[in-house]
Amino acid sequence: MAKLNDQELHNLAMNIVGKDLEEKGYEFLGVNSEIQKDPQFVALKDKKLHFVIVRAIEYPHNPREFEIQFLETIKQHAQKFNARTFYAGVGLANSLDYEKPVTHGEAYVVNYEGWQEI
Repeated sequence: MAKLNDQELHNLAMNIVGKDLEEKGYEFLGVNSEIQKDPQFVALKDKKLHFVIVRAIEYPHNPREFEIQFLETIKQHAQKFNARTFYAGVGLANSLDYEKPVTHGEAYVVNYEGWQEI
């Protein structure tokens, strides 16, 4: 089985976060699925703009941890638009063996606890 590349892992994380935003009633104004092109989602809810940064995090790394310096830059950009900034880390692991990579055609486990405001 072929290992999912970084872009495929990122797309998987984007789908999980996008579905979550949709279910919570957010309207998408912009979606950028390229890795490292931030924010991934620009969304609107209750007339308030939200920037959401998405990261696919492979096991054993913690999807709730993020690099604050990097996110501060995004937050400063968001403030120019009077937008709130959120980080959504999506943990992904091979469901058969957490030590193995996520591969095509095999089940995977998701560690996603929603997004957190920066």
